[in-house]
Formats: sequence, C-alpha cells, structure tokens
Amino acid sequence: MSEEILKENMNEERLRHMIEAGEAAELSEYIKENNPIDVAQAAEYLDDEELWKMCSILSSEDIASVLEQAKDELRVRFTYALSNNELLEIFSSMAQDDIVDIIGDLTIGRRKAIVNMMKDKDRTEITNLLEYPADTAGGIMTTAYIAIKEDLKVIEGLEKIREIGPKIEIIEIIFVVNARGQLIGTADLRDILSSDKNMLIADITKENFISVEPEMDQEEVAKLVSKYDLKAIPVVNQRMAILGIITVDDIIDVIVEEYNEDILEMGGVSKEESLDTTLLQSIKLRLPWLLINLITAFMASFTVKVFEGTIAQVVALSSIMTIISGMGGNAGSQTQSILVRQIATDKIDFKRVWRSFVKEIFLGVIDGTINGLITAIIVMILYRNIFLGVITVIAMIGNLVVAGIFGFLVPVILDKFGADPAVSSSIFVTTATDVLGFFIFLGLANIFLPMLI
Repeated sequence: MSEEILKENMNEERLRHMIEAGEAAELSEYIKENNPIDVAQAAEYLDDEELWKMCSILSSEDIASVLEQAKDELRVRFTYALSNNELLEIFSSMAQDDIVDIIGDLTIGRRKAIVNMMKDKDRTEITNLLEYPADTAGGIMTTAYIAIKEDLKVIEGLEKIREIGPKIEIIEIIFVVNARGQLIGTADLRDILSSDKNMLIADITKENFISVEPEMDQEEVAKLVSKYDLKAIPVVNQRMAILGIITVDDIIDVIVEEYNEDILEMGGVSKEESLDTTLLQSIKLRLPWLLINLITAFMASFTVKVFEGTIAQVVALSSIMTIISGMGGNAGSQTQSILVRQIATDKIDFKRVWRSFVKEIFLGVIDGTINGLITAIIVMILYRNIFLGVITVIAMIGNLVVAGIFGFLVPVILDKFGADPAVSSSIFVTTATDVLGFFIFLGLANIFLPMLI
C-alpha cells in the first residue's frame, strides 16, 4: 500500500473517531493543523449521518475551509446536512466563486430561497455570477480583487490595499482603473511598496495587460494564463469595466478538469460518469459510443468478407491480418494523440504544419519497413513462404502510412468543423487503419494467391 493511501486511511480513521466522540475542539484544531483538502478527501468516505454530526459540532469557519476544497459531490452532501441559515453563515467565510459553485448545484427552489436571504450587495453579485455558464470565464471568476484609481498617490493606494487586503485572495497584483471605472493596467505590490509615497499610481502602472471577456471558454482562459505566466487575469465587459478576476488556483482546477475530460472522452466515456454512477446512467452514457464502434467494426468485417475466398485458401492470412491492422491502429493512436494535445494547447493551421504531415508519412514508411521486416521473418519461418513475407512487409508499410495520414488529418478536420477531436478522432482513425489495413493486405494476398497456395 502506498504512503499516500496510508495517509488517507489514517486521516479518515482519525476524522471518524473525533466525530463519533463528539470532540469539537479537537476536530477544529485538526482542521486548522492540516491542509483542508486532506480533511475534505477524508470526509468523502463518511456516511450521511457522520457528515451531519460533523457539521453539527464544527464552526461555520471550519466548515467553510473544508467546503472550499471539497469536490462538487461532497459539497452537495454538505448542503443536505445544513439549513439555509447555516449555509448563509458559512458563505460569509468563503470566496464568492466557491459560493456560486455551491449555490449552482442546489435545487432551483432552494437556490432562490438562499439568494433572497442575502444582503442586497451580495445578492446582486451572486446573481450576476450565476448568469454565466460554469465553464466560462464569468463562471469561474471571483469578484474579490483590489482595484484602485490611477490618480491616487502611492500612500493613498497603500491605505486602500490595507483596507481591502484581508478580504482578498490575491494582493500581489493590483488592478488600476481610470475615473470612468475602466481597467487601464496593473501594478505590482512590490512596485507600490518600493515607490515614493507621493508618486501617482498611474506612474507605476503597467498598461500592457491581458484580459478576457466573461463569455470566453475556461479552456481558452487557461491557455492565456499558461502562455503569459499570469497569477491572475481580469474579466472585463465591452466597456473595459472590470467584472472580476480569475486566479491561478482556479486555472489549475480548469486544466485538471479539461485534461480528465479529454482522457475520458478519448476512451468514449463521459466526464459525468464515475464509479458511483448508476447502472442505467452508465448504459445511457456508454451505449451510444459502443453502437458507433459496432458500425465501424462491421465496415472492417465487410472488407474481410470480400476476400473470404482468398482467406479460405490461405488460412495463415487470418492470423497475420490482425497484426497488420493492430499495428496500424497503434501507430494511428500515436499520431492522433500528438495532434489532439497540440490542438488542445493551440490552434493548428494546416498550411503551417504541412511539413509535419509529410514527416508522418515518411515515419510510416520507416516504421512500417522495420516492423514489416521483423514480422515477415517470423511469418516466413512459421509458414515457409517467402511471398507471404513480402506482402506482409508491403502491407505493414502501407497501413502505417495510412495511420500517419489519418492520425494527422482526422483531428485537424474535426477541429476545423467545430467537433472535439478528443471525442471523435479515435473512431475514424481506427476505422481507417482496420478497413484499409485489411484491404491492402488481403488485396495483395489475392494478387499473389497462386504463389501462396
């Protein structure tokens, strides 16, 4: 058992023991001494009664620290154990983007009830944030940031920072606005601290900044933050008024979420499915992809059927052709994976990457030749037929070239038409290498048939 799993088990056992014993002070101290995310992970294994008891003995601040690190499913379970008034009290210790995430998972009736119970200012901000889809810049931004006017002196700016700072997640980056409330740049806290106190904030403002609109997809935002190595990125409207900011920790969550989503979708599995998904839900999520794969499998089967007479005369072909198609599928997956990753980080213009496309063709020839020769030697030893070895080499080269072409073009074409390459590429690439692999190999076998019998 790994050290990490042992630690998780120890956290779970200790947490459960303190809850059962009603050790409120010890539990509160335990949360403060440990990283809240470790406590949140341990809490995932608690049953509903234990979770309710945990909420009943903890302060709102302690629950808030755990909720901020908890996964969505655990957050929902926490809300079942808490009344609306208790949730409001907990929200007073939480960042607004986390509050919006929790409220967004509530039933419509309870969501309206809690929002209506909020103070006017909080209600307006939360309502505005809830309007944005969860996977957009507006959906992941927080309204907790420091913005100061450009005409303030440094000493006045520092007073403003001291006033707002304790409530803000990131204070290293100060956003600077003009008299009309428009974002005009940023200032580093280091520059403010080291500048003359009578200098204007405008004099130390960096006007070259990156911003996004609230409708931008969170994945595109993550690319910008990664490209420009940002700690936070402002979200602005068309008038350049700052609506909120997205911090780097939220961007990390987005990157992990998008990565997991792409991995699952490449396997034909929805991001909504987990080990706890019900049987009926799993059937609904998986069956459509399996039916699509079934159709493509029939296409390969029909190709084999065309040459069943040839296979009947040379039974050895049936075992060799699976090697040819399998190697083509593996080679196609290699190329496809590289393209999907490239598309995920940047847009691809085929006019600029045609050399890479040509490289994939030459790579197919070289890899096909090496693998084909190895396979041909074994085939000739087993079946003692040099012509069987020759068509094996040619077919292997042909199918690996096909793999390179389709592995490269399919993701690019799907992306061009707005489809997600991570979801659909593998189906088309595998179909191409199976169908054309069988066709090339069995077609050559049909031509060389008199020499194979």
